[in-house]
Amino acid sequence: MNMSRWKPSVTVAAVIEQDGRYLVVEEHTADGLRLNTPAGHLEAGESPEQGAVREALEETGRVFIPTALLGVYLAASNDAEGQPTTWLRFAYSGSAAEPDPARALDTGIVRTLWLTPDELRASQARHRSPLVLRCVEDHLLGHRFDLGLVRMDASALGRFH
Repeated sequence: MNMSRWKPSVTVAAVIEQDGRYLVVEEHTADGLRLNTPAGHLEAGESPEQGAVREALEETGRVFIPTALLGVYLAASNDAEGQPTTWLRFAYSGSAAEPDPARALDTGIVRTLWLTPDELRASQARHRSPLVLRCVEDHLLGHRFDLGLVRMDASALGRFH
């Protein structure tokens, strides 16, 4: 009997607020130009927190300093190839340094933007996933969890499956 196991795709995100605006990226997707918080796939051997720091640097050229776990989310939307996927997202809130002008942004990233909550609400049709606004709304509500809530056992270091 061939039974396949359901496996959500694990992603990490950085929610960065400064002066009432949130840092987002505009990126090329299978569905056209979309807005997203700096986010991407968790890579083997890294903790979700490390992944969020890496993704923010790759997509914005900024060093992200996580201060709290914002939440853990499940949502469904299409993947980069347009296939239906369930996403498990670890979102972190924190601050970011100024961008490194010598650092190229990830392939597909057009630019970074600082948007107000109202601008984000008004642009929902362009969001890469329903979690973009949900994470910002949770940040506005003051959701913050200790970074130690997500633990990574040493056995996960260097695992590639």
